[in-house]
Formats: sequence, C-alpha cells, structure tokens
Amino acid sequence: MGLVSAHARSFPLLLACNRAIVWGGMWGWIGFPPHFVPLAEAAIVWGNEMGKLTATAVRAALTNPGTYQDGEGLFLKVDKRGGASWLVRLQRDGKRRDIGLGSAKLLTLADARDKARDVRKAIKVEKRDILAERKDAAAAKVTFREAACQYHKENEAGWKSDVYPRQWLASLENYAFPKLGDFPTGSITAADIITVLTPIWQEIPETARQVRNRICAVLDYSHAKGWRSSEAPSGNGSLKAGRGLPRQVKERKNRKAMPYVAVPAFMVALQRKPSFGRLALELLILTGVRSQEVRLATWAEFDLDARLWTIPADHMKRGKAHMVPLSDAALAVLAKAKVLRLAGTDVVFPGTGGKPMSDMTLLKVLRDASEPYHVHGFRSAFTDWAANEGFADAVVEAALAHKTPDAVQAAYRRTTYLGAPGQPGARVKLMEEWGRYCAGGAAGGADVVPIRKTRGG
Repeated sequence: MGLVSAHARSFPLLLACNRAIVWGGMWGWIGFPPHFVPLAEAAIVWGNEMGKLTATAVRAALTNPGTYQDGEGLFLKVDKRGGASWLVRLQRDGKRRDIGLGSAKLLTLADARDKARDVRKAIKVEKRDILAERKDAAAAKVTFREAACQYHKENEAGWKSDVYPRQWLASLENYAFPKLGDFPTGSITAADIITVLTPIWQEIPETARQVRNRICAVLDYSHAKGWRSSEAPSGNGSLKAGRGLPRQVKERKNRKAMPYVAVPAFMVALQRKPSFGRLALELLILTGVRSQEVRLATWAEFDLDARLWTIPADHMKRGKAHMVPLSDAALAVLAKAKVLRLAGTDVVFPGTGGKPMSDMTLLKVLRDASEPYHVHGFRSAFTDWAANEGFADAVVEAALAHKTPDAVQAAYRRTTYLGAPGQPGARVKLMEEWGRYCAGGAAGGADVVPIRKTRGG
C-alpha cells in the first residue's frame, strides 16, 4: 500500500456502514497504518467514551508499534522491538515532562490509571518533584565509596602524575570514607561534608581544601550519572570559608612538632594503656614513617627474622617501595600488636571491622594526651635528634624516604644505607639508636644488632 486511496473521500459515508465492512472491507483499501483505528471502530473497541482505552484495545496494541492516548495525559507507547510502557505527560514549571509508570506487560490499564492519578496529585497538589525523588531513590543504591572509586577508575588515566591518583584516593580513604563511605550519594548534604572537614580544617588546611574539592567532584559526578538529584554544594556557598566553615588561620609552613627531648617521656605515657591506636603511633615514631604507611601496614610486609619492614609502593607518598630497618624497640611494639591481633584481617593496626584505622585515630591519641602536636611532626623530631647526634643528612633523608632534590646526586646515589648481612649499614645504626633514645636509653655505646639476610637478597 502506498498513498491513501481516492476512495478515502467516501470514508465519512462508510462510518454508517456495518462494522464488518468498515473494519474488514475498508481497512486495507484505504491504507491507514496498522495501529490506526477508524472512528466508527473506535466507538466499539475503545469504548463509548472517545479517547479512552479498554483492556481489549491494550491487548491489541501490544503487537502494533505506536502511541495510544488514554486521556488526561496517560498514554501507552509500544516500540518496534516489542517493548511497551505506560507514561503520563504533565506540565511543571512551564516544561513538558513524560514520566514513566512501568511496563504495560506488567501493569494493567487500571493499574496505569491509578499510578497516573497518584503522579498528577503528587505534582499538582503536593508540589513534589517526582523525577528528583526517583533520582534520589536510584542514588540510594550507590554509596559515596562506590561512586568515588568509580570516578577514580575512570579518570586516573588522564592524570599526568603517577603519584596523584594514589594521593587522590588516599585522601578520601583517610578523611571522607570513615564518615561518608557508606552514605548514599543522594543523601549527602553540606552539613555532612562540614562534619568531615571540621576536625582537619585548621590542622591541615591545604589537605582539608583538597578533600572538600574531591568530595564535591564525586558528588557532581554522581549527579551526572543520575545517582543524585542535585550537584554538590558549592565551594563558594555553604562550604566556603567564613560561611559554613570557619576562616582558616594563616598556614604554618611546618606542622607543629614535639621537641625530641620530650619524646621518651611521651613514649612511656603511650605504653601505659596499650591499644591499636597507641601502638600504631609508637611504631610511627620509632620508624619515622608517615601516617598512611603505618595505618595501612599488613603483617605480610614484615620480615621479623630479618628485622625489616618493606612498605609497598602503593602505600608510599612517592609511589616507590621503601625498606625500614626494625630496631629492638620497634620489634617490641610489633610483638604487642601480635598479641592483640584480630582474626580475619591481616592489618597490623585495625580499626572498625578489621579495616585500616582512620588518620584521625592517631591524632586523637595525641589530643587525648592533651598534646598540641601533629602526628607528622614526629618526623621532624626524628630529624632534629639525628642532626644533633651527627648522623649524615643523606642517611636521614633516605630513612625518611625523601626525594633527593639534586638530580645529579639522585642519578649517582644508588645506596640504601642498609648494609649487608653481618655488616649493618648507617640506617640500621640510625634506627637502632633512635629506638634506644625513645625507650629512654642513652644513645651510643651498645652493640648494634646487625640486619640479617633479607628477602630477595
């Protein structure tokens, strides 16, 4: 069939004819599309009220692609692939919106009318935003942790630095996940973000701003994915310093460090009441490592016989594996941790649920002891002590896993200062003497325990 036949001109006269003639004899002759029903037939198939569907009409429509109006905005849409959906069309804020009600193969005509009535009431009477509510319901299935990890996975290839992707995710693991990790993305408010930022806003202002920006990036990403009905709270609005958050004091170049002369007494205080948090802080002080490195430590990283801790690259700030000689004092801390070891986790200093503890746990140990210092400051205390004891700067920098600033020196300096089996290197002596000092003993004079043969030579 092509164009409508000339006989269509007589169509009004045919409406009065017998139903069988109009539906059977005239249907194919006139050449209307398969789902079109002439008006005379509509009175029989659709029912006496014009524009209203019937259950019979719906069954017939399910095999004929097209759009079928029921009235009051409700319509049935059947696609060429066999899909059939009920939708209701409404106006909101001057914009037309088609809202899905469900599959026509699962919802009867009566069900669809009931749902359409509920939607009309919700929008016109109760002034609710149904589409926003549906986005929030979808977001309830995606947690902030899941959204952040997916955002990280999709974007890390485009970040130029190899270290930045690790730092990006680590900052959220340290500060955001403990409070927001299991929250649905759609439920996170400015107040929730402020709760995360407040403890670190003045302590580590630069990191706090980075965490704020990364949380907001994840929430904007979630909005784009349909997991959240709105974008993230603006950094120029409720999350701006001086509004929802206090103005940050002028940043100190260095984090406040405990004077090294006060460290031995503080270590004695830590040992009075053992806990995973206190033991983790002890090991951090004795080894000169960063917070992340001790919090993420697993038992598999330690070779206690060789007196060596090998920190994997993905736990390190610079993304390179780092080896730490273990002093007698450090081994004593690990022995205590082993007594407290939890079943089902390999984390040395576990937090809730056997997972790595929050960075705030170590800071809380200091605050509970009424100490105003920062956790990272113990690296400065170690550096000051080492300088006072006459240890070479290169050895101390290697112990701290610092990057050699001079590119030429970095190219030629290949030593780790760890020594060889039976011949302890400068770093072994450094850490052993620091351990004795922290334990209250005098530096120097005692035999240094040599490092044994390590894994891999």
